[in-house]
Amino acid sequence: MITVKTFVFNSFSVNSFVISDQDGNCVIIDPGCENIPEQQKLSGYIDEKRLRPIALINTHFHVDHILGNHFVCNRYGLKPTGHAASKMFWETAREFGSVFNLKVEDIVKPEIFTEDGDVLKFGGITLEVRYTPEHANGSICLVNHEQKFVIAGDVLFYGSIGRTDLPTGDFDILMESIQQKLFTLPDEYSVYPGHGPKTSIGYEKMSNPFLS
Repeated sequence: MITVKTFVFNSFSVNSFVISDQDGNCVIIDPGCENIPEQQKLSGYIDEKRLRPIALINTHFHVDHILGNHFVCNRYGLKPTGHAASKMFWETAREFGSVFNLKVEDIVKPEIFTEDGDVLKFGGITLEVRYTPEHANGSICLVNHEQKFVIAGDVLFYGSIGRTDLPTGDFDILMESIQQKLFTLPDEYSVYPGHGPKTSIGYEKMSNPFLS
């Protein structure tokens, strides 16, 4: 049995996730914790549940999604996993942070890279990687087929889609990503987006004004 715990961090209300299996292994996804209280909230949950962090994954490298990478890597001895096409964003994270008034700690560059179709296994947690630009270059979604959910980053939201007015954004490519990589999943799959409430593939197919 896999547990998905959601935290909402920083002024952009980023959804950060801790996914754990029944043996206490866990994967941290998009840690957006910006300050000490937010860092303590994340680590406090991990300590309380006696979890063992074994991986850190970023769905993409927009600055609001990587603010906690430095903390997580230092505390748990991890290195970020992400897509190589995100390079521009981790190289310019401080500049983007200053524009959006976000304090960026040391940038931890990913050392583990993943591609479309990769299957990542961490203890009892299996995540299929689906490459889903173009909210941003390097955007990935992570699909768990056993419990039928997807961690969607900023690709698909409840009743909306990722913005495409930032560098590398492209509306047509994003729509193609959603149709080909997410809407090919069964309707019952839950969607955990990078911002906002949980939704489902079926609901978004039927109701999303950008896609229905």
